[in-house]
Amino acid sequence: MLQWVTDGGLETDLLFHRGLDLPEFAAFPLVEQPAAVGVLTGYYGDYAAVAAATGAGLVLETPTWRANPDWGARLEFDAAALDRVNRAAVDLVRQVDVGGVPVRVSGIVGPRGDGYVAAGHRADEAAAYHAPQVRSLGAAGVDVVHAMTLSEVAEAVGVVRAARDAGVPVGVSFTVEPDGRLPDGTPLRAAVEQTDAQAAPDWFGVNCAHPLHVLPALDGGPWQARLTCFRPNASTLTHAELDVMEELDEGDLGLLTRETSRLLALVPSLTTLGGCCGTDARHVRALWSPVDSDGTA
Repeated sequence: MLQWVTDGGLETDLLFHRGLDLPEFAAFPLVEQPAAVGVLTGYYGDYAAVAAATGAGLVLETPTWRANPDWGARLEFDAAALDRVNRAAVDLVRQVDVGGVPVRVSGIVGPRGDGYVAAGHRADEAAAYHAPQVRSLGAAGVDVVHAMTLSEVAEAVGVVRAARDAGVPVGVSFTVEPDGRLPDGTPLRAAVEQTDAQAAPDWFGVNCAHPLHVLPALDGGPWQARLTCFRPNASTLTHAELDVMEELDEGDLGLLTRETSRLLALVPSLTTLGGCCGTDARHVRALWSPVDSDGTA
């Protein structure tokens, strides 16, 4: 049963709708730019309004998907600067005017490599790599660390181990291709079961994939009860196709809402619903509201 609203495609919204420049597709530097802080809090405020309108709680997810060592180095953020900016991101989301709705603060961890390409197969190496960011977010007091857009089991296991060492709850969201498999070819079911066998997170989710891409992975098995979060893309394009797009594909809203409703019926364990690339508050509002076939709420 749905209980929590979360946000949509932060980076695509900031780029295409709010006119902000995001070198390396990274939003985290904005938390230290005074002119951008108001844009960010306004962005999150749109989802607080959705939560208020639906009677749900709000999961505020930090803009730290790229705030890890490899991506930070490309933007000239060393270890000390990354620690500072991860903590500042938690402080920023706490500044959002939520109008009294219940809130959970989620510290976002992104993949080491590109979001759609597996970066390695060593869980211990992934744990060591992600540990500094996880510690920073945990020290800032997040309610949970959420690893998003993961494309392989080893990195998921590594993040979970890092979170357990830091004493902070952790969720893992995988992304899938149109056949319901992770970018490295692992079926979603196998990814969940293998991660659980090695280092079980508190919950799993799926993000950065249209519901039509997730539905082929669903087989009705007990593993599906481990899925509690869904953040779909607006577009039905593959990750490779989206990577070369120069214009935003905001998708077919009616198709997105209909297929998400179908997915929700098949996975009643889902409690948190938002969006990912190409979505904004309009999409998330529609996902939480009855819609007509043309996507009009």
